[in-house]
Amino acid sequence: MATRARHGSYLFQRPGSANWYVKLRSPGEKRKELSLGTSDRREAEVRAGPMITAHKAALLAARPHLVWDRKYELGEHAGPDGTRIVASERELIHLNHNGVFLRTEPNTTQKIVPLYPEVSARAMVQFVNSLDREPRPIVAVKNGDDAIFETYLQHANVTGYYEREARATWALFKSLCDKPLKEATRDDGRKLVAHFEAQGLKSASIRKKIGWLVAAVNLAIREGRLRFNPFVSIVPKRDDKVTRLPLDEADIKEVKRNLDKLSASDQLLLRLLATTGMRLSEAFEIDNEATEKGCRYVMVGKKTEQSLRRVPLPVSVLPFLPKKITGRLFASNLADPADTASKHLNRFLNDCGIVDPRKVVHSLRHRAQDRLRAAGCPEDVRWAILGHEERTVAAGYGEGFPVPMLRKWVDKIGM
Repeated sequence: MATRARHGSYLFQRPGSANWYVKLRSPGEKRKELSLGTSDRREAEVRAGPMITAHKAALLAARPHLVWDRKYELGEHAGPDGTRIVASERELIHLNHNGVFLRTEPNTTQKIVPLYPEVSARAMVQFVNSLDREPRPIVAVKNGDDAIFETYLQHANVTGYYEREARATWALFKSLCDKPLKEATRDDGRKLVAHFEAQGLKSASIRKKIGWLVAAVNLAIREGRLRFNPFVSIVPKRDDKVTRLPLDEADIKEVKRNLDKLSASDQLLLRLLATTGMRLSEAFEIDNEATEKGCRYVMVGKKTEQSLRRVPLPVSVLPFLPKKITGRLFASNLADPADTASKHLNRFLNDCGIVDPRKVVHSLRHRAQDRLRAAGCPEDVRWAILGHEERTVAAGYGEGFPVPMLRKWVDKIGM
């Protein structure tokens, strides 16, 4: 009785025929059934052997194969909408137009390609054996310098926006200088300065960004992990500071007259900045409140020890606030919400007719300082409200002034 091949076998016998056949279906071809001209199974296997080998090679050659391809070559590249992309061996660091960190993503991508190996039988065996060991994504391995930087972030409790800015600066330095920190020189540090200057950043902004690296290396030096700081005093002293002017009362009148053109959230943000003098980034830190003797206040200024402070919520702003702040007051999914808010609030000022480039949203902080000074507010109280720009001995004494007393002065700023 004629037998058919078992499932998966290339050889078979047709009903009514003693001969063995081979069935093959190579990629891109129709199924072939060829007579082997023998009724002997073993002889049929020998005759079919070369055809089956060639068939398997064709299948393997056409089999989709995963490979890992680099998206960007090493270095800096222009991104969409004025953003920049810094490419390292394993990751892409996305920065906004000011060099502020946005996000990271892998610098490798999977790609399916066909293989067409023209190889010997031995190489074919090696290829077949490798099919179960496809390349895996390469995970970036942190080196000793990364550990130094991570130690600093944890030690100084740097989080949120400032952590992103610090990480972006560190990642940028590593892309510009491919050597360990212990071998880095001041000229290596100056590469970072030159990079920021080419972007048009002012010396104060450059000094602020590089300050993260200065602090990280200083900590490593104190702990005996490094001996030299290549980032200290590398930013040239330049007279490029833009002098900001406070908004005057005519400006505030125009702002109030056009306030309804803003969303409810932006109206609250502008009122809060104007009546407290807090920094724009500090407003986005607010996620809860507390009370002292019936006075509601928030904690802001998490960047540095001298700026951390209690800010009373002005009486004039209370009607626009939630009954109690129990979450992020200005919620946003943006990587740098303060920068985005700064841009559209400055456009709002321009639309109000405030076109002097020296008058920006930050001018509200200067106005608050002037209003407090004009009201006779003592200097130490002013800095308790606005946050010290530099570390002072007095700033570290005690718990600070009572919140009810601070609110008395804050309410004199007004809007």
